[in-house]
Amino acid sequence: MDEQSPSKKRVEWGFLIALLVIVSLAFAALIEPFFGAVVWGVVVAVLFRPVYEGLLGYLPGRPSLAAVITLILILLLVVVPSILLGMAMAQEAASIYLRMQAGEIDFGSVFEAFEDSLPHWMQVQLAIYGYDDFASIRAEIEQSISAILEFLVTQLLSVGQGAFQFMLGLGVMLYLTFFLLRDGRALTERIEQMIPMSEEKRQILMEKFLIVIRATIKGSLIIAIIQGTLGGLVFWVLDIRGALLWGVLMGVFSLIPAIGTGFVWVPVALYLLVTGDVWEGVVLAFCGIFVISMVDNIIRPILVGRDTRMPDYVVLISTLGGLQLFGINGIVIGPLVAALFIAIWSIFSDMHQESGVLGETSE
Repeated sequence: MDEQSPSKKRVEWGFLIALLVIVSLAFAALIEPFFGAVVWGVVVAVLFRPVYEGLLGYLPGRPSLAAVITLILILLLVVVPSILLGMAMAQEAASIYLRMQAGEIDFGSVFEAFEDSLPHWMQVQLAIYGYDDFASIRAEIEQSISAILEFLVTQLLSVGQGAFQFMLGLGVMLYLTFFLLRDGRALTERIEQMIPMSEEKRQILMEKFLIVIRATIKGSLIIAIIQGTLGGLVFWVLDIRGALLWGVLMGVFSLIPAIGTGFVWVPVALYLLVTGDVWEGVVLAFCGIFVISMVDNIIRPILVGRDTRMPDYVVLISTLGGLQLFGINGIVIGPLVAALFIAIWSIFSDMHQESGVLGETSE
């Protein structure tokens, strides 16, 4: 059989690459409705891989059973508590929103007390800089708080209204997680073989990517759970209404560096101080500074390690960008993309330095 000419081979490769791009884009459009389910399936599979491998040690030769037991644990430990937590959070958010609409929570008196508590010289300075119009500031803050609560209630209730779509996405996530757990090693090897790099470089790429993924996601999620739980307990002990809602919000905001849990507890502490609950406000501020906020500094290095931790500014930008592009799923997708970006550029830098050293030695 005659060998193909170079020009014919180029045409063939060009056609194959174009076909590959078209089919890949079509496949991406096909799975776009379940993009969030796919992402969470991959994340859950990566995080629970050690659990699966531990079970497989007790059940040798029975990978399907080990994967099923792991899925049951995921349902009991993650999915069911998350659904119950979301339902309770929706009820508390709706209750607070209705109380605000009914005037039971009066921010007007709070701002009047705050304005009266300011010393005269500070009021003068605020007037100089144009911040003496407390009525408009109060209206803007009230509107912002109402908008936030209304958004939370709408988002949480939309999950219940779209129950079929939610259950379908959950089913896709669990189904995908099962196969990623059972066949994950074989799929990883297949993906490695398709990467046009040497075997050593492929292994380094996959190892660095998985290390950064596990460190970033595991560390962030566990710290969010711990900070949210501690914050909710402090609110509950101080008998602050909506302790569950505030605890969940602190857990969510803890995922965003430079904002953190202080976005929740600082305004509440100020509210308590201004309204006369000085003791509660001081205790909340103390716990916020020395208990809730210190969790990140103490536990994150243990879970993540200093070498694999992404810079805070990268996490902040990637998380906010992910939220902007992908909604709530962006909390995970943003850092994942950033982790992949760092892993690939790290490999590229190592390869470039290695090639430079080889070039110098060959001269």
